[in-house]
Amino acid sequence: MLEVKQVSKLYENQRGVHNIDFSMQRGEIVGFLGPNGAGKTTTMRMITGYLNPTHGQIQVDGLSMADHPKKARRKIGYLPETPPLYPEMTVQSYLNFIANLRDVPVRDQKKRISDVIGKLGLDGRERQVIRGLSKGYKQRLGLAQAIVHEPDLLILDEPTSGLDPKQIIEIRQLIHELGEKHTVLLSTHILPEINAICNRVLIINQGRVVLDEQPENLGRTMGETFEVSLEVKGPREQVIEQLYGIATVASVKVQDGEGTAEKTAEANSEAMNDNAIYAERDVANDGVNHAASSEIKGSVDGTSESVRLLVTSVEHTDIREALFYRMAQAGYPILEMKRESLSLEDIFLKLTTDEPEVDADA
Repeated sequence: MLEVKQVSKLYENQRGVHNIDFSMQRGEIVGFLGPNGAGKTTTMRMITGYLNPTHGQIQVDGLSMADHPKKARRKIGYLPETPPLYPEMTVQSYLNFIANLRDVPVRDQKKRISDVIGKLGLDGRERQVIRGLSKGYKQRLGLAQAIVHEPDLLILDEPTSGLDPKQIIEIRQLIHELGEKHTVLLSTHILPEINAICNRVLIINQGRVVLDEQPENLGRTMGETFEVSLEVKGPREQVIEQLYGIATVASVKVQDGEGTAEKTAEANSEAMNDNAIYAERDVANDGVNHAASSEIKGSVDGTSESVRLLVTSVEHTDIREALFYRMAQAGYPILEMKRESLSLEDIFLKLTTDEPEVDADA
């Protein structure tokens, strides 16, 4: 649907964008992230034809923005950060005006406008002067003008900026619904919106794309290890000893402020092999024996203490099942188990804090 090929915008004495390269397929909702001044708005303005790139090519549904700008723009709906509204007009007259600008056939205008008014919750406000609308309704009207001509591609720049929490939820829901029929490129500073709405993330920093990935794959892309936060009821030393008996455990850290229990996996796994993990399963699968084992172990130890640990696996191995069976066999109840992963905020800061290298020709 959209192809941005090695696009640059260079300014004298001002940072621009350099060799931006990405594409979007039909039906995608892509989050476009970056710190202030990273080049997000410049990139979006080039995609929509408001700016011409210094180098590179932009294609919308196979149409070059440079060679066929009018045809390409017809396929785009654009909502800038500040909606392009005329405060003295009414909602109805404004949408009629936009429909004419967008070359919507006269015979279709009444139905088209009625549809977007209903879709965006503007019913009953057709005759209201735009100046009197709340910020949330102005944002809805901005979305209405972006979709009245039924574009294939929607470019939304900070669509929830300045809204209250209730309005933000409403606009997010609208964008999610619009994504069912449109391809959406969404710029935002509100990182939870990406997880709530988008199925792909683009992060730009210092004018360059530094990440292009699906949200669920961000951790692996960043080289994240497989870590599990664990709370186990039992004596600390014995629990740690049991964990190091699992061949796929690389390290264990105590999280209760009593120091660490880090070791290397090689030092503790020589006596273990992969078959041992699955052998534990036969013991733990017997529900009666498992319950009895836990009761006996608790009474022998005479303890109700618990320990919090951070367990890291070898080579991204999912160790949760092995942890469960080992603790079940040992009779130490797991009170909490949670996989730890980098948040989008962590990844964003990691990618945008350090200055990247600058090419000589930039």
